Amino acid sequence: MILADLPTEILYQILLSVPPASIPTLQQVCRKFNDLSQPLIWRHHCQKHFKYWRPEHDIQAKYAQAPAKVNWKRLFQIRHLGDRKISQRLENILSSQTGRIEQSENILEYGYNAKDTLLRHLNVRDDAEDVLARRYYSDAVLGAVHRTRAIEEWSKLRGGQPVPLERALAAFDQFVLHDRDGDLEETSTRLDDVAETIRFQNREISEASPQEKAVLIAKYLLSNKLTGVEADTEYHNLQNSFIGLALRSDERAALPLISVAIFCAVSRRLGLAAEPCGFPFHIYAIIMAPEGHDVDGRPLADGSDAQQIYMDPFRSDKIVSKSDLVAQLRAMGIASMEHEAHLGTASTADMVRRTARNIITSIQSTRHTHGLSISAETAYPESDGAFYSALWALLLLPEDIAARSAGARYLPYMLDHVEKQFLMDISLIEKFAIPLFEGSHHNEQLRNTIRVIRAGDLMPKTVKPRNPETSQSVHFKVGQVFRHRRYTYQGVITGWDVECAAAESWMSQMGVDRLSRGRHQSFYHVLVEDKSVRYVAEENIDDSHFDVSTSLMSLAGRHFKRWDEPSRTFISNIKDEYPDD
Repeated sequence: MILADLPTEILYQILLSVPPASIPTLQQVCRKFNDLSQPLIWRHHCQKHFKYWRPEHDIQAKYAQAPAKVNWKRLFQIRHLGDRKISQRLENILSSQTGRIEQSENILEYGYNAKDTLLRHLNVRDDAEDVLARRYYSDAVLGAVHRTRAIEEWSKLRGGQPVPLERALAAFDQFVLHDRDGDLEETSTRLDDVAETIRFQNREISEASPQEKAVLIAKYLLSNKLTGVEADTEYHNLQNSFIGLALRSDERAALPLISVAIFCAVSRRLGLAAEPCGFPFHIYAIIMAPEGHDVDGRPLADGSDAQQIYMDPFRSDKIVSKSDLVAQLRAMGIASMEHEAHLGTASTADMVRRTARNIITSIQSTRHTHGLSISAETAYPESDGAFYSALWALLLLPEDIAARSAGARYLPYMLDHVEKQFLMDISLIEKFAIPLFEGSHHNEQLRNTIRVIRAGDLMPKTVKPRNPETSQSVHFKVGQVFRHRRYTYQGVITGWDVECAAAESWMSQMGVDRLSRGRHQSFYHVLVEDKSVRYVAEENIDDSHFDVSTSLMSLAGRHFKRWDEPSRTFISNIKDEYPDD
């Protein structure tokens, strides 16, 4: 039997199963392939190969259309070509320490179209030749893609554009997302699913009064662990401030603000008008009755004031009395004239600011309780990404003019994070942060800092080959792991100097001359398991056998290709700087 004799259904399945690049060849071999519906075939390959799309593609609307109305083949070609170019840019990042910012910015120009490609590289096989480096840098660029979307949402909010509360809060999740689910669309879809489940389980909900709906929704969310915090966990756990995590967690993991945001988002999807209340120290939900009706669904007399009720979905499914809230305000010493402002609807921007402050409080609480332990610093969500998100939120959404002027105090922390961990965010600083300080001296300071960082990224590394003299004095090599003899932390060597090359002031502060071998011994640049970068004297290097920590293994991709178990060293990816190590 020849191909042309096969049923159309079989030929169609063949075209769906072969790699897209093979389709033109098959169409040349057998003309009958050309008679099949091309739009259906190319739509299938778009769906199969590409999950994430830039918003301007409006991909869901395209999928809803008749296949013939969309040029699916052209869309596939665009994505396929972009995939190849993104992969090449990533290869350039992996092959050289020079120009990494520029290469990453070329990838960022593809926006959310880059996510599928970067995820594929991030999930490379464990036995890949450069597994650690590929995972590290694809994750670094993917993080910049996520953060770009988050900052764009807050920038819209700053400009007065409407942004749904759940989307504005899900922006925080983008700073700690990595390769996990929970992006902006996935958070909205999860809320859609919750609302649809409530609707399915309660067919009569469309006929229920506003108060009945509110109680039913709050009861469902509490019973399904979507609101509240588990009794045996710390209230200020960092994860409790992330709406995406709360929606995906198997346990209760939502502070009052996040609980109210989930309640309001689900309520709106079920036709109930609900908004967060700007109450001090604790967030409540306000449920508004439809115009002309009370909260029990009964018609109101003409001219009657609109009715509303309060709820605390973090704690219960009960209605909260307004008089109780007023009594709390009085107990706080808040003047009566200010009560209505605190009992009214809170803005989305205010909820973002309060979430940012909650995140900072959680980080401070964790460090006070656990110190700077490796387990605390590498937990999910990691504190560095979370703190960085709070800095951006407070910078972009100041409470008032005074707070806007004081926003400069966040810049040193933000730039420190960018230089040490989020180097791919340079363009975000230029686009979103620098314009905030137009006309002030901070503007020029920022521009100068960015110029220095960019210049350093483009400058080739100084080559440090080994010769007989250096080999005699520098006993350890790039890639060797060690424990610090005094402080016991794990680290990996990323560079060396024949003798201490630090400034006199640093040597004096650190007591270098009090070391047994003083300043005239080899010193090593090291990456430590807590993400810090340090400068260690050779006499403090202990390279005895030990198990390398997971945290160090995940960080090592910044400088190394992979871990080599037989030699118990990391294989260098910085040969352009240390060719003999």
